Formats: sequence, C-alpha cells, structure tokens
Amino acid sequence: MALIELHEVCKSYFLPTYRVDVLRGIEFQVQEGEFVAIMGPSGSGKSTLLNIVGCLDRPTRGRYLLQGQDMGGKSDAELAQVRNQEIGFVFQSFNLLPRYPAWKNVELPLVYSGLSPAERKRRALQMLERFGLLDRATHTPAELSGGEQQRVAIARALINNPAIVLADEPTGNLDSRSGAEVLDIFQGLHRQGVTILLVTHEMEVARRAQRVITIRDGVCQDGCY
Repeated sequence: MALIELHEVCKSYFLPTYRVDVLRGIEFQVQEGEFVAIMGPSGSGKSTLLNIVGCLDRPTRGRYLLQGQDMGGKSDAELAQVRNQEIGFVFQSFNLLPRYPAWKNVELPLVYSGLSPAERKRRALQMLERFGLLDRATHTPAELSGGEQQRVAIARALINNPAIVLADEPTGNLDSRSGAEVLDIFQGLHRQGVTILLVTHEMEVARRAQRVITIRDGVCQDGCY
C-alpha cells in the first residue's frame, strides 16, 4: 500500500463569472520512504497540489488517500489532527513566530500532545541539537540567519515524527550555500527513511530527489507512477 495515493484529483475555484481549473485529474502515488520532487512552471498547480496532500485544502473531485485512509470523508477537526500528527510542513517563508525563541517555535506542534511543558521543551532542545542549533535555542527568528531559520522550521516539522514531510520551495529565500545545506538535510532525512514531498521550480533542487513529478497546466506529465 502506498503512503500517498491521488486518484483523478481535480481542484477548481469558482469566481463570480467563471471557473478556474487548477488541477485536472492528477493521479500518482508516493511510497513510504521516497523523496519526491514536484516540478512545474509558476501557475501549474504545484502548491495547490501540496496543500491537498497536506490536508490544508480539499479536492473539488477525486480521492486522496493517506496511509490508506480517504481524507475526503474526514471532518475539519479530523483533518487538523492529521496535519498535526502525520504531516510536517516546511515553507519558503519559514513561517516562524517572530516573538518566540527558536525552541518555542519548534515545540509548537506538541502543544496539544498532552506532554508537560518541561517535556515539550526537552524534546524541542533535543531536536535543535540534532540540527546544530542548540546554541541558538533562545534566539528569536530575527536573530537567526535565513539558513538557521529554515533549519528551525525543519526541526519543527519533525518534532512529531510525521509520516511525511512536505516542503514548498524550501530554498527559495536562501542563498546558494544555505540552500545547499538545507538540501543536504533533506537528503539525510531521506537516508533515514523519512518520506519527503518537495515542490520546486529549480532543476538543481529537483535533482536531489529520488523521483521527479512534473506538473503543467494542472496535469501530471511525467514521473506519476
């Protein structure tokens, strides 16, 4: 059984005078432990697709299964729980809370876990140490470099040991050196068995992945097996 299955997934947005079809019958699978890059030009539907896989949005038509479960039949509350427990997110803009120190940002997914504040902090510090950021634990995002902020975001994405990590242009706001360091981290996670789905428009980034899926005009053109 595939970890991720999309069957004829379509996504349309309805405006007052016309309809915009963003995804048109997407069909692909991702196996557990795969590192998959999704490529395509701007407006091709890459981010919309990632939002559906991340349970941030629902398809207009079609089915999305995660670990064999049909996400279409779940309530908003159930989808929120899936996002918190099963999916780790890494964004181009980092999405860190500016007033919180690094360790507090990392522990956020654990807030509703039932763990004590002391245990949440211990795990967050342990995760920061894993990414070489323990000495930056009390620094706010404004006091961190772009590469450090993205490493904090990756630490946050992994704090709940999710089934899958979704990354949307994770190197887009980084210089070449920091971007390469972040991609090295993703490749290391892949070697450890983490399933990664990464959206990019850069072939140099996509080459780091195990498989490349190409989306154009809302249709899967290559790599969708």
